[in-house]
Amino acid sequence: MDFHLTSLITGLTLILLLGVSFNVGKARSKYKIDAPATTGHPKFDLAFRAQMNTVENAIVFIPALWLFSYYVSTTWGSILGALWLIGRIWYAVAYCKEAKKREGGFGLSFLALVILTFGSLIEITRQLF
Repeated sequence: MDFHLTSLITGLTLILLLGVSFNVGKARSKYKIDAPATTGHPKFDLAFRAQMNTVENAIVFIPALWLFSYYVSTTWGSILGALWLIGRIWYAVAYCKEAKKREGGFGLSFLALVILTFGSLIEITRQLF
């Protein structure tokens, strides 16, 4: 099997995680929020929550992406992974501007994650029996 596209999506996900972390550091400096504080200025709070929500989601996404790519399809896994990535970028950018605008990005990434998760579990179960 060829996992180049799956690997690319994983690498781009790592860049996304670095980006949201950098954004929090920038907001921490701009709004003078000293570590270890995780609240303060409302714009810092938005950046911090966007980061934490992205990290929490990535923890589930990465294994789902690889399981789906291995058991179902590397091509479709990568397409769904790219949709997840686009959704999470949309989510993070929108969340940092105004929390209510994050819904579209959340919906896209959540749909991709659900398909990856349940698609892989269905195929794993099918292969077991």
